Amino acid sequence: MEDETYACGTGAAAVALAFSKEEPGKNSIDLEVLGGKLQVNYTKNEDGTFSDIWLKGPAEKVFEGTIDI
Repeated sequence: MEDETYACGTGAAAVALAFSKEEPGKNSIDLEVLGGKLQVNYTKNEDGTFSDIWLKGPAEKVFEGTIDI
């Protein structure tokens, strides 16, 4: 079974890096997702690629379970 997450790190990073083209002098972008506020920090390299991508935001345990094998 699949369900929506409150904060997709991959999606948040992709949005921030795409948006960075609109904000060329910045090295971080703030986003708001269902799970709360996130900040994506990155280094934009001279060749147009990105490195040192970090995602900052709150973390909350939303599930606990066990499995018997």
